[in-house]
Amino acid sequence: MHSRLRAHDWASTPVGPVETWPQSLKALVRTLLASRYPMVLTWGPSFTQFYNDAYSKLIGDKHPAALGIDIRITLAEAWDTLGPMIQQVMATGVANWTPALLLLLERSGYREESYFSVSHAPAEDDSGQIVGMLAVCSEVTEQVLSERRLRLLRDLVSRGGEMRGVERTCEDLVAAISEHPLDVPFALLYLRGPDGTFTRQGAIGLEVGADDEDVWHLKRAAGGETFLLEDVERRLSLTGGPWKDPVRSALVMPIPSSGQSAPLGVLVAGLSPNRALDEGYRSFYELLVGQVSVALRNAQAYEEERRRAEALAELDRAKTAFFSNISHEFRTPLALMLGPLEDLLAGSAGALPETARSELERVHRNAGRLLRLVNTLLDFSRLEAGRLDASYEPLDFSTLSADLASTFRSAVERAGLTLTVDCPPLSQPVYLDRDAWEKVVLNLVSNAFKFTFKGGICVRTRERDGHALLEVRDTGTGIAASELSRIFERFHRVKDARSRTHEGTGIGLSLVRELVTLHGGTVRVDSTQDEGTTFTVELPFGSAHLPAERLRAPRALESTATAAPLYVEEARRWTVVDAPPPSTPETTRARVLLADDNADMRDYIRRVLSPHFEVETAPDGQVALESALAHPPDLVLSDVMMPRLDGVGLLRALRAAPHTKTLPILLLSARAGEEATLEGLVSGADDYLVKPFSARELLVRVRSNLELVRMRREVAWERAHAEKLGEAVRARDDFLSIASHELKTPLAAFQLNLNAIERGLSQVSQSTIGDRLEVARRSVRRLASLIEMLLDVSQLTTGRLQLSPEQVDLATIVSTVVATSEEEARRLGTRLTVHLESPLAGHFDPERMGQVVHHLLSNALKFGQGRPVELSLRSQGGSVVLSVVDHGIGIAPNDRARIFERFERAVSVRQYGGLGLGLWVARQVVEAHQGAIRVEDTPGGGATFHIHLPLGSRVGSPSTPAN
Repeated sequence: MHSRLRAHDWASTPVGPVETWPQSLKALVRTLLASRYPMVLTWGPSFTQFYNDAYSKLIGDKHPAALGIDIRITLAEAWDTLGPMIQQVMATGVANWTPALLLLLERSGYREESYFSVSHAPAEDDSGQIVGMLAVCSEVTEQVLSERRLRLLRDLVSRGGEMRGVERTCEDLVAAISEHPLDVPFALLYLRGPDGTFTRQGAIGLEVGADDEDVWHLKRAAGGETFLLEDVERRLSLTGGPWKDPVRSALVMPIPSSGQSAPLGVLVAGLSPNRALDEGYRSFYELLVGQVSVALRNAQAYEEERRRAEALAELDRAKTAFFSNISHEFRTPLALMLGPLEDLLAGSAGALPETARSELERVHRNAGRLLRLVNTLLDFSRLEAGRLDASYEPLDFSTLSADLASTFRSAVERAGLTLTVDCPPLSQPVYLDRDAWEKVVLNLVSNAFKFTFKGGICVRTRERDGHALLEVRDTGTGIAASELSRIFERFHRVKDARSRTHEGTGIGLSLVRELVTLHGGTVRVDSTQDEGTTFTVELPFGSAHLPAERLRAPRALESTATAAPLYVEEARRWTVVDAPPPSTPETTRARVLLADDNADMRDYIRRVLSPHFEVETAPDGQVALESALAHPPDLVLSDVMMPRLDGVGLLRALRAAPHTKTLPILLLSARAGEEATLEGLVSGADDYLVKPFSARELLVRVRSNLELVRMRREVAWERAHAEKLGEAVRARDDFLSIASHELKTPLAAFQLNLNAIERGLSQVSQSTIGDRLEVARRSVRRLASLIEMLLDVSQLTTGRLQLSPEQVDLATIVSTVVATSEEEARRLGTRLTVHLESPLAGHFDPERMGQVVHHLLSNALKFGQGRPVELSLRSQGGSVVLSVVDHGIGIAPNDRARIFERFERAVSVRQYGGLGLGLWVARQVVEAHQGAIRVEDTPGGGATFHIHLPLGSRVGSPSTPAN
């Protein structure tokens, strides 16, 4: 502008030749020209304008013609806004300041929406008279537009984060976009159906009927292509922008779905007629359609989750109905079993032989246990379905509870425990359903006995704050704190808890809570592991909390209900001690160790096997383990579910001991089906039997496994296995090497064909499918990198990797790698900064060092999340230091040591991919160059890798890791 002002013909302008200018004008012009801030000066009644280089960039194609002419001509389209402001400053002599002033400018071939922060100050001549105006201004268009567009994106994020259905989400998205017409003058939102058709879900700024698929080429967008329509004005009559100019262009954008599936739909968005589709505008729309995609995918996930919840609820209802129906069906045959059995045991058919009576008593006990389980399932299904016909009457809470608890006295004392029943009378009766309360007390006392091995059980009743309290306290094994919150969940059983038996359905305590809730009460548990547990039930006095139609008059308090004997008999069987096996003169028979926590099952299996084998029994896995380790049997027969140590735990312990690891082990389980059998065999068992099984099947399985173990011991399994394993490792490494070489041949052909295809395309075709070819080339490069990695692994693990060092400039190697990575950096939007000292000559293997730099740089770009990446190469004493710095997700301190090992990845998120080999190979190559590699945190977040390499050392071979 200095040159232009000197060369300008000022004599032909109202201000005249330069030599006639007043000193004040000359001083202002000198100040203006010296400033790098945009400034414009007007002088005289003709508003002749002077401006500097910075200002010339603001007026676009109006420069250089604007120099020396009337500013009202240059800024005619904006003078309605600027004129009054300038005239007021010249009239009053008071400067102004206006931030982000909206101005209409025609500086780029169209009416442009632009924003300036501007200050107008009066300009005085030598006499002090105001004859002009000096303006200092800066354009803030990008800031204003960015903030405005960011508000829209923020609104979409806010609304898109709410959990609701697709239809409601579409309404909210359209509503949010409609509030920003300056950036989105019109929009159409379409969703794609399963059949590929499109349904309009919302429109902004358009009349109904303007959404024809052919008008907007929706099928083209559904193929994944974003394109610009520049003939909107011909299709529709629409206006937009601050001055309601005709809308001429629109972007048609596919709405991405997750993965590689077809787009969710299409978003058609109009472009402001007063803004060009520059990089910022296009990026805004990319973010916009991305946020629409996120909101729609969240909505679809919500609807899918809701459908899944409804399906689960329906399944739950069906399951409840099934339990109810099947429970009723079970009761009929059980009644027909129990009735005749009781008659026979009572002597209806005369005296029974002792053997027959023992068998019938066992059948009667287990039929009774089955009846109790069926009743529990029926009660639970009724509760869930809301069909439990409870009826409440005022009863003596303490007497009823004491009577029920006392039925366990003989079983408790037989186990060497004490039972304390402390139930003093309360001040008033409690409204109870007799049968339901019976189940509450029996379940709690039975549960306490199941988990108590020393000390005792205490049952107490009290009253407090208008409530009756029942406490069942034991000195048993207790419950871990982590399990307390789930103890009342149905089907939940505390894992690995020591108990008298593992039998049970896991719904006893859940049933207790439901029955107590039915009474308007609460139940809680307090427990300390290895010290004991207390269950406390609180029921309110009175009947106001109960349904009036369920109340009944009191009856005489009877003894315990009919279910008590079933609970007590089952508990008594938990303490049965097996009689020692009968002595026999035979000493050559095989010895079988049987472990099962069900006494009747132990009796049955022992009677089946005793005629053929010596049978030793154990009530749980721990007792069986101690016996087997002290005196190894010929075969172990074990139930899977047992207290203290289960069958699988027993199996593992025996396999771990040298003198029992080859014992044949057969598992028994009630879990049927092929999957359960396979699971048992995979766990290491020699055989697996599903209950119920026949005596003949049991005998055949035991005999066949004893014969197999005899044959197995004749073969040297361990040596053969070790030899095969070593051969397999060697074969694996050879296979990796051969496979890597074989894969490289077709891959190279594929790369050459891609290049040939691209050369054969016309310029138009290249612009159309060039991006797809680039994706293919990137995939080929990725595959080639993986193949090279496999080859490196093969060579390193077999000690065949040879380095070829030569005198090279390391800076040249790094520059070559950086050049190939710049394209990837641009694609990821990452700013890559490189600082290299050159030359840095030394003995290096160029190919391998390039590979190391590539690994570090590609990792920084991958995990840097689009943030800047810096690479530097510098000398340090007699060494060279290569540093790669990213500002991404970083590496946790406890992961830094392992990331240089094979198949280790600091980030396990699936989206990043990778084999976990790159840093391992890099370390091998660096150490072969007598160098070292390390990683540390980048200040502010991220990871920094440093490689130190001596310039004068001799290059060796990588060490061979253990296979």
